Amino acid sequence: MAWVVDTVVLIDVLEHDPQFGTRSARLLDARAGDGLVLCPISYLELAPAFEGNAELQDEFLDGIGIDHRHDWSGEDTRQAYATWHGHVENRRRGQVPKRPLADVLIGAFASRFEGLITRNEKDFKKIFPELTLRVP
Repeated sequence: MAWVVDTVVLIDVLEHDPQFGTRSARLLDARAGDGLVLCPISYLELAPAFEGNAELQDEFLDGIGIDHRHDWSGEDTRQAYATWHGHVENRRRGQVPKRPLADVLIGAFASRFEGLITRNEKDFKKIFPELTLRVP
């Protein structure tokens, strides 16, 4: 089953990040045989890196073997809904720090796949403790 790739890992590769670029690229290569998928939210988050040029972005994603045409499902919405509600309740009690909604959406999407390839392991583990994570 395919792995979902978090936005930050793709930016590492795109920008040849000196600390994480090679490690991120190697992890993507290692998981490519299982399939690599991009959440629609990450697709949107990448727009500034390509100056809004969707064709260029699609070429990059296709070139590194990432399927960026998966649809958001009703199951994704239900998972994100429940997770966001729980997160906000815990945040109101001061039990967890504030997190971007995008992380909840990406994690919910990744929940129906093998797992998530991300550098933000601590953040995703707090929100999605059952989600399998791989870190470059």
